Amino acid sequence: MRTKWGPDTGQALCEQAGVDVWQFSELMARIYQGPLEETPWAGALEWIRRFLDSSYVTLILRTASRDRRGLMTNASESGLVPDEVAYNSYYYALDPFVGLPGDHVVTVDEVLGETGWVSSELYKQFLQPADIRYVLGADLRTESGVECRFRVSRSHASREFSARDRAFCTLLLPHLRRAVEVHSRLDTVEVERSMYANTIDRLQVGTVMLDINGTIVDKNRAAEEILAEGNGVYLTRGTIEAMDAGENRTLKRIVRQAVMGHLGTATPIVEAMPITRSGHKPRLGVLIRTIPLSEWSDDSKRRAAVALFLRDPDRKPQGAHETLRKLFDLTPAESSLAMLLANGMTLDEAADESGISKNTARTHLRAIFSKTGVTRQATLVGIVLGSVVPMG
Repeated sequence: MRTKWGPDTGQALCEQAGVDVWQFSELMARIYQGPLEETPWAGALEWIRRFLDSSYVTLILRTASRDRRGLMTNASESGLVPDEVAYNSYYYALDPFVGLPGDHVVTVDEVLGETGWVSSELYKQFLQPADIRYVLGADLRTESGVECRFRVSRSHASREFSARDRAFCTLLLPHLRRAVEVHSRLDTVEVERSMYANTIDRLQVGTVMLDINGTIVDKNRAAEEILAEGNGVYLTRGTIEAMDAGENRTLKRIVRQAVMGHLGTATPIVEAMPITRSGHKPRLGVLIRTIPLSEWSDDSKRRAAVALFLRDPDRKPQGAHETLRKLFDLTPAESSLAMLLANGMTLDEAADESGISKNTARTHLRAIFSKTGVTRQATLVGIVLGSVVPMG
């Protein structure tokens, strides 16, 4: 029957499930901690498995299909689980225990009948050899459209699931659904963050995140390399400083202003300044900007409050030759030459670097001009660097 949730439903289900307040609190903690675990919900599923005295508890986060591989988390009595690769590559198509309700659990015998279940190909080929006889489940559907499957399994020597077992699972389903939704949203944010961070890395822009005390919270690889050189800027006591005393005072002042913008005591800022380097190297370009708090941000002292972007003119964007070749229909030799020119070389220098004659380089350049629709080398460099090539 469909569960109708009301004021007394939770308490009634707790009583039916034989769960006291401390057990329920522990289970909820594990369920909502699940999205942050390295293997999502590993702790919660093991807790559920032990409470239900089952062989396996499985959460299928992404169902397998011909177009994508599946993804599941398992808790196992023995530490071993049925072959996930085999299920995701073949047996998923034989699974008849699908399309289940999301607000209450049902058993496989209820859905298929005992005879229908034990005569199914999934049972005979995959589950019977793994000593799985009884299965209880629900299919969760979140507000954002995520669909996942919750399954509890027992061996042949065990028993069918009881009313207490059903009440327990029904009790946790809405919480598990909400936790899956949180996991989905966190995963989306992380994928987007990773994509943007990778693009910044490809552009060879160093990024440094500072907290309200000016202490470094995070930095990317380009920033680590620039700071490791110790020319112009360097690390000291967990923060970043400029080697020139006057520039360092300016940097500290701008960072303080940016922090005030983060805390809401001043307007958020975006300021730029140069940093002098020794050895006739061009100056570093530094952009400092406030990271504003969102409307519902907490007051974590380790939250990033200020972003520093470091640009070293000597560090050229990592252009992808294959991307350039496809974008302008260049040959490998032409794309290689175009990238050398974009990185600041003269045509003669690019010819020497490529091991070709200057006449050959000029021939390649004429072909590049024809394919890109430009007539000047400076314009070509601008087109290359202004296209998607540096992000390739």
